[in-house]
Amino acid sequence: MKETVVSGIRPTGKLHLGNYFGAVTNFVKMQHDYNCYFFIADLHSLTTHPTPADLHGYVRHVLVEYLACGINPEESTIYIQSDVPEVAELYLYLNMNAYMGELERSTSFKDKVRSQPDNVNAGLLTYPTLMAADILIHKATKVPVGKDQEQHLEMTRTFGNRFNRLYNSETFPEAFAFSYSENLVKVPGLDGKGKMGKSEGDANCIYLSDSPEIIRKKVSKAVTDGGPTEENQQKPEAIENLFNLMKIVSPADTVNHFDEQYNKCAIRYGDFKKQLAEDMIIFNTPIREKIEEIAKDTSYLRQVARHGALKARESAQKTIKEVRSLIGFTSF
Repeated sequence: MKETVVSGIRPTGKLHLGNYFGAVTNFVKMQHDYNCYFFIADLHSLTTHPTPADLHGYVRHVLVEYLACGINPEESTIYIQSDVPEVAELYLYLNMNAYMGELERSTSFKDKVRSQPDNVNAGLLTYPTLMAADILIHKATKVPVGKDQEQHLEMTRTFGNRFNRLYNSETFPEAFAFSYSENLVKVPGLDGKGKMGKSEGDANCIYLSDSPEIIRKKVSKAVTDGGPTEENQQKPEAIENLFNLMKIVSPADTVNHFDEQYNKCAIRYGDFKKQLAEDMIIFNTPIREKIEEIAKDTSYLRQVARHGALKARESAQKTIKEVRSLIGFTSF
């Protein structure tokens, strides 16, 4: 029997190369070997109070882009979190056995209190219990998460084990962090400071849906320096980041050519950026074209969402029925 994998993404905007290489390519591989549930975490996004129009648009974006990247709704279960009300029900039950102290110690909660002091809502505090509900509802044992989510996964194990002890059951298995690839690709951004991410602004990201014109414009403005001053010197972070981006999208001989130019103090950043932009366009074009094609087919998207909801609810209802019986919620 295949192990169950669960992973979700918050619909906060379009997917970029960092999402693609950091997560989605692994999802495409995983779906052949595991029982996969990939959901769009629209309930989680409510902590930042998106407008209804924005929320609907972002959910649609992620669904389209998941499909365009190769996640197959016949092999995986792709669903929208709010289409599975059992998740919210399990979230309620888990909150009854989660304690203020442990929730307040969550690193992500402390970070959010600092970053959005005017919006410290209960959803932020109980984010770990909602994440636990997402995982436990399908009794997943593997969760692809980054280091910043490992504390939440530990809390998921805590909540699941606590429920098992309280009701003398073996309802929930323990879920652990999991990477399908030994060589995780860390995609740097264009701002010269670190990884690609929406929080640093659109100029830092190459989105999967970006047109050739937009890619050229973004790459042309990527952070560089005055150039090397001595042969074979170590590249500063901003330049190393651009070379790492080139390694992801360009042929090895292209990377080697510009590396040699840099080491000889002969590199021209304008030429380097032009080549990087064109190779990004070559890489991005097939995905962008699929995004544009799928986005036009509203009936297909509706069909995928409904099919995913049915499959996800079938799994979730089994868990909730068991949980309700253990708690003592029985019909007379």
